[in-house]
Amino acid sequence: MGRRARLSGTGPRAQPSTSPRTPPETSGPVRTCVGCRERDQRSALLRLVLEPSGREGVLAVDVRGCLPGRGAWIHPTPACLALAERRRAVPRALRVTGPIDLSGVRDHLERRDR
Repeated sequence: MGRRARLSGTGPRAQPSTSPRTPPETSGPVRTCVGCRERDQRSALLRLVLEPSGREGVLAVDVRGCLPGRGAWIHPTPACLALAERRRAVPRALRVTGPIDLSGVRDHLERRDR
């Protein structure tokens, strides 16, 4: 067995990340929007969870961010909701098989815009 070769200062592992998406500079918890896939402060996003009453496939908007269960985070805009719906990202983020009714979320966003 030979010696392991030393990694040089060049190559893909040695290069700093040049990703255009960098986390926000402010402190606090950061989450990723399932619609646009951009990272933002937890306080700027809306948390979606499956309704705790046991009805299958119905989402609840967790305004306070404290309902039990796995959550999916989304920007409170219709554009991000449309992207998430088109990409089928909400059921995937919640690890649920089958369709999920997003009408409650849409209604919440409409009430919020008024």
